[in-house]
Amino acid sequence: MNNYLILSFVLVPFLGFLLTISTPEHRERIISNITIFAIGTTFFSLLGFVIYWAFSGAIPFSINELTLYSSEKYMFLIIFYFDAVTATYLLAGAFIAFLIVRYCSYYMHLEKGYRRFFDTILFFYFSYNFTVLSGNFETLFMGWEMLGISSFLLIAFYRERYLPVRNAVKVFSIYRIGDIGILLTMWASHHLWHENISFMKLKSMSLEAGFLAGHDQLGLFIAICLLVAASAKSAQFPFSAWVPRAMEGPTPSSAIFYGSLSIHFGVFLLIRTMPFWEQQPIARILIALVGLTTALTSYFTSKVQPTIKTQIAYASISQIGLMFVEIALGFETLALVHFVGNAFLRTYQLLVSPSVVSYLIREQFYYFKPQAPKKLHFLSKGLRYSLFLFALREFELDTLMSKFVFKPFKKIGNRLNFLTYKNVFYYFVPIYLLGWLLFTLEHHFPVWLNESLPVLFAGIALIMIMRAFTEHKYPRLAWLLVAMGHFWIALAIMHNEKFGMIELAWYLGGVVFSAGLGWFFLEKLRKQEKFLFKLHRYYGHIYEHPRLAMAFFLSTLGLMGFPITTTFIGEDLIFSHIHENQLILAFLVSSCFVIGGIALIRIYARLFLGSHAKVYHETPLQSA
Repeated sequence: MNNYLILSFVLVPFLGFLLTISTPEHRERIISNITIFAIGTTFFSLLGFVIYWAFSGAIPFSINELTLYSSEKYMFLIIFYFDAVTATYLLAGAFIAFLIVRYCSYYMHLEKGYRRFFDTILFFYFSYNFTVLSGNFETLFMGWEMLGISSFLLIAFYRERYLPVRNAVKVFSIYRIGDIGILLTMWASHHLWHENISFMKLKSMSLEAGFLAGHDQLGLFIAICLLVAASAKSAQFPFSAWVPRAMEGPTPSSAIFYGSLSIHFGVFLLIRTMPFWEQQPIARILIALVGLTTALTSYFTSKVQPTIKTQIAYASISQIGLMFVEIALGFETLALVHFVGNAFLRTYQLLVSPSVVSYLIREQFYYFKPQAPKKLHFLSKGLRYSLFLFALREFELDTLMSKFVFKPFKKIGNRLNFLTYKNVFYYFVPIYLLGWLLFTLEHHFPVWLNESLPVLFAGIALIMIMRAFTEHKYPRLAWLLVAMGHFWIALAIMHNEKFGMIELAWYLGGVVFSAGLGWFFLEKLRKQEKFLFKLHRYYGHIYEHPRLAMAFFLSTLGLMGFPITTTFIGEDLIFSHIHENQLILAFLVSSCFVIGGIALIRIYARLFLGSHAKVYHETPLQSA
């Protein structure tokens, strides 16, 4: 019985998503009713199940729902896990989502893209439940990826405007940078436990003591990777600057995403993995420092924000910083209560923010009374002014991320202009074939050469993907470079450890299928829009080619390893063949996956989103 109920919490929103997709755009009442019914049914059934579970002893349980791949040394399982943390997040999420979709049925009335908005909300809610119920890192990463895509779609909801599309790509890029932490965690956990560890086993203290006794450095490495992933998802220092950029979507989507639910997933990740890192003092100190730094910087930044939405956003991540401190101190129950209170408060504040602004304007216009300035006697005048300027510039966190993360990628990519169509086919294809020839003769080579080749080939893959990341002229070249990067990764792993042909087919099968479809759609768009087919600006071709845009978007998801093709499982298989002492190789491969995903979303956004390049379409101001 428990199995069917847990499965329904995931399937009901997904079925609602499928129904709204197939409903005509103009049938607003049907679209909103399907969404309200799907989320409302989930909420009330979940409420009844949690009450029954609590009176039955509140015993955590795990469900092995589906085996996607199995071999002698590796198994990819979809596992669902239910405990107090799961119940808290599911109940809070269901209640808030139910209120927001009820509110949106009126708020979004006659809005262009009404069905698309509810489609995305249902997809987000499905991803949310899938992530919260995840019982191992593999299942969690599937939900993690789906949350990132739904975030991109909601921020870019007003896709005819420049700023929402640009900021959607930027926020997605930050999410992908944080995904390196999850990928490396999955890789390191395979070597620490020699299995796809479930969260239920993770709670066994005897298991922890046995495995961590001789793996202190690897354990600390996993804890740091988890902190990076949690900080990026919850906008903690130094990733805080993306939150105000994410407020470009409709106010209800800002409420459900960056005010209440999605932004708290960093807290969820730390609580879920707490039995693992709580015995590591260095990890606890780092988590507390990140949370405390975020709380202080976000508090001051929120005080000088010019818009009410950004004020609420920074206030929310300031409270999440305090939750990080609470978790580091061992008060996970307090952090859960804090999460529920903060989620409800920020949802309410964001939903009423338009009315509050109008009331305040009226109040100021008719009954304005200047307030006496507050005196901070314990701060000097110079320090107050300096703090004000730092807060006004958001402590330069956006500049920090741009200077030390994205600009180095762009500088490297811009110096790789020799990667043209001609050079790729004349030089890199023969070198690739030579690499396969070396694989058949590897037993004749010295050990040091065999150990160097995987890093060399993974480095070539990263070079190609970085070039695709900075390509501004030829969309097909950028697409080809990302696809070839996958083939170089496969070659690197073949040289590193015996990689069976079945495993190779799981990985490259999805790559070949998605890359081929994407190339076909790009060629079709090139023939129809010959003079508007580059990457140096946003062209907005989705206006005239909506079906082609959707087909290409699905191809993009498949090539980046989204869980709609076998490539997603293949990526996990690849990490299982990277040894414990090969951190450089693991970092190169994970960087390829992350930067490749950013490059692919950039191709899609540049070609299909933004103001239409043709002058006979409506074109909002770039500042809109």
